[in-house]
Amino acid sequence: MSGYLVPFGEGTAELVEKRSRFIGRVFPVDSEEAARAKIEAVKKQHHDARHNCWCYLLREGNVLRYSDDGEPQGTAGQPMLNVFQREEVFDVCCVVTRYFGGILLGAGGLVRAYGGTAKEALNAAGLSRMRLWSTVLVPCTYPLFERMKLTIESCGGIVEDCDYGADIMLTVTLPAGERSALEEKVTELSAGGLTVELAEESFRPGPRMEAR
Repeated sequence: MSGYLVPFGEGTAELVEKRSRFIGRVFPVDSEEAARAKIEAVKKQHHDARHNCWCYLLREGNVLRYSDDGEPQGTAGQPMLNVFQREEVFDVCCVVTRYFGGILLGAGGLVRAYGGTAKEALNAAGLSRMRLWSTVLVPCTYPLFERMKLTIESCGGIVEDCDYGADIMLTVTLPAGERSALEEKVTELSAGGLTVELAEESFRPGPRMEAR
C-alpha cells in the first residue's frame, strides 16, 4: 500500500506502576521546530515532574531524536521511539511524563512503562495514512443507495456527506489509485446511467485508523 502512516491527531494515556504515574502524549508534527515546541510545552505544564522523557521521528530527512531526561540510559526515550518504529509511524512526537512514586522499577520495569505508555497514547491518537487522496462526487438513485455504499466501501472509500434531493449525491474520499475502479463499478452498477465526478486530489492524511 502506498503512502506512510502518521498520527491521526493528539492522544493521551496514563499508566500507574508501583505508585509512579506515567502520562504519555502523542502529537502529529511536521518539523523539528514543531516537535521541540510540543516538548517544551509539556515540560512547562509538568515542571514539577521528576522526568519528561521524549522522542520524535520525522520522515523528511529520516530524523530520529530522543531523551531519557535523567532516567537510566536506554530505559525511556529509546523504548518510546521503538514503538513508533515498529508501527512504522512518522511525523510524530511523544512525551512521557513520570511522577516518581518512591519505588524503583528497575531497567526492565522502566522500559515496559515508558514503551507501554507511548503505545497507549498512540492508540488514543489513532493512525492515518498520508497519501494521494481523491474526493469525488457520486450520484445515486434511492433504490441503489445501499448497494452504492457497499461498492464505495469495496474500493476503500469513505462517504463524507450525502445530499438528498430528487436523487442522492454522495461526497466520497478514497485513495487516488482506486478512483478508476470505483468509476468502473459505478458504471456497471447503474448500467451506464451514473458518472463519477472528480472534485479534487491532494496529498494529505486520510481517515482515522486504529493502531495495530
